[in-house]
Amino acid sequence: MLSSFATSHPRKLAAQLLNFAFVLSTAFMLFKGLAVIADCSSPIVVVLSGSMEPAMQRGDLIVLWNRGRDVQVGDIVVYNVKGKDIPIVHRVIKRFGGGAEPLQLLTKGDNNEVDDTDLYAPGQRFLKRGDVEGSLVGYIPYVGYVTILFNDYPWVKTVILAFVGLTTLLQRG
Repeated sequence: MLSSFATSHPRKLAAQLLNFAFVLSTAFMLFKGLAVIADCSSPIVVVLSGSMEPAMQRGDLIVLWNRGRDVQVGDIVVYNVKGKDIPIVHRVIKRFGGGAEPLQLLTKGDNNEVDDTDLYAPGQRFLKRGDVEGSLVGYIPYVGYVTILFNDYPWVKTVILAFVGLTTLLQRG
């Protein structure tokens, strides 16, 4: 069916493919534009665990800002650890240095009993300012469950992408 459509309507097929590519590239450009404005590589992050409950729930979509922000005790930050792919969303519980001295931060999940020193890279006792991706400026509850669903069940992502691709290609009009 698709091959007969492609041979009988090559212009429509090309237009549908271009429309699909346009939608994807627009979403990518919006995300990258927000990254430049917020001064962080990933300005939107999904909370993947319950370590920040009750302040943040699993599946919350959080918005980060890193431009001109001085991180203070009590701020919720997202940080990356060398050798780990997943960003961690936790609260700053201690702050050392700043100004002339290098800033060092200690973090902890609100729902955790101990601080994050075990999560840091081997030999690292504190976070440096460069480890912090950004500070929380807002969140949307439960919207990130779509990302969790795609990560926990990769076949769902494949089915949805195939469905969207086929409906885009077979759309009449």
